[in-house]
Amino acid sequence: MARAKNGTVHVARRKRILKKTKGFWGTKKSNYKKAKDTLRKGMMYATRDRKARKRDFRRLWISRISAALSDTGISYSRFIEGLLKSNIKINRKILSNLAIEDAEAFKKIVLEIRR
Repeated sequence: MARAKNGTVHVARRKRILKKTKGFWGTKKSNYKKAKDTLRKGMMYATRDRKARKRDFRRLWISRISAALSDTGISYSRFIEGLLKSNIKINRKILSNLAIEDAEAFKKIVLEIRR
């Protein structure tokens, strides 16, 4: 009787890795060893950048709000403090959109905070 060497699982594992590396450059898509390393590194970058994207957007929203507040003469930190004291629960993403798309509504919020 022939010795079973787990051939189908071995092939399936390699096939799964090579399928995920479709579109990579050069032998990184066809050579199993290079594909495996490149895929692992790519997954690490993807995880890191998903978290970085959240930070980047928050930074963008804050700078947009701050730019809109420069006309009103109130600082960003005082604005956020006023939101908390006035019990206005609007997140930075919505405030940023209001500042860009609906300046009147944003000014009303600023006036509400100044009271």
